[in-house]
Amino acid sequence: MNIIRVGVDIAKSVFHVHGVDRHSQIQWQGQYSRSKWLDAMCRKVPAGAEIGMEACASSHHWARELQKRGYHVLLIAAQFVKPYVKSNKNDRVDAEAICEAMSRPNMRFVTPKTVVQQDIQAAHRIREELVGQRTAKANQIRGLVGEYGIVAPVGIQQLRRAVPDWLEDAENGLTDSFRVLLSGLAEDLRYLDTRIKALDERITESVNEDPVAKRLMTLRGVGPLTASALSGALGDGKAFRRGRDFAASLGLTPKQHSTGGRDRLLGISKRGDSYLRKLLVHGARAVLRHVEGKDDGLSHWLRGLAARKHVNVAVVALANKTARIAWALTHNKAAYDERIAAAGA
Repeated sequence: MNIIRVGVDIAKSVFHVHGVDRHSQIQWQGQYSRSKWLDAMCRKVPAGAEIGMEACASSHHWARELQKRGYHVLLIAAQFVKPYVKSNKNDRVDAEAICEAMSRPNMRFVTPKTVVQQDIQAAHRIREELVGQRTAKANQIRGLVGEYGIVAPVGIQQLRRAVPDWLEDAENGLTDSFRVLLSGLAEDLRYLDTRIKALDERITESVNEDPVAKRLMTLRGVGPLTASALSGALGDGKAFRRGRDFAASLGLTPKQHSTGGRDRLLGISKRGDSYLRKLLVHGARAVLRHVEGKDDGLSHWLRGLAARKHVNVAVVALANKTARIAWALTHNKAAYDERIAAAGA
């Protein structure tokens, strides 16, 4: 068999494959267990062939395993595979659809992540989940003490200071039973703070050891957290042809709805990596807040934009510019030059 392209529908236990030759004629269809499908691939498919999978859970792991065996791996977002699914959906049809989608000349592919990139991404995902749990815990405390007539202060720092005072105040109407419960909630809050702080320190240490992240730290509005997330998302920068493509992958470019030769641009698309988009927007907002009194070109551009447009437009524009510059620094292995950044403003 002269198989040149294989679509693989991956799952937890059962894998379906669909292989074709250079004439797109079916040469191989099969169903294999998790422990046997790689061996079957090596027996039936020559090294150098293209193997396609949906970019979903475990796909990056299997991509690395296939690359070790000499295959060229193509990962495709699930929404780009769906149009090629024929008739009723099942695993065999999905594998055929993947094989068909990967043959399209203008198909967009996802670059397989390295283990280091996945380690960075895992740290950020865990931290984000813990921050959400901490916010929920703080809101629970506010809601419960409100039932006893106590108005909790705004801000988590103020709440941390207020809880011990509530527990010590014997005249605030809290019962002994509720004080025990509130003490437990305060302990939960301290535990979450400790976990988040430990992850922050871990991420900062990884940034200090990563030359790409250290270069990204020179950008305005980029701290250790954002630099680490950018480094993990960009890798070597080769996954994107240009900075705009990277900004688009973060949902920082306008959504388009054009027809009949009439262009209509809407707000940002908000597609892709919402976590990294949020970090860049918050960083840009901090830069805009302290832009007054600065005399560099980027600050002049930002002040002029904020004067003409809504403040949120200026913030997103700076976030978009930061994403593009981050791609350029990573892809070209260059140092940040503020004059070039201002010239492109």
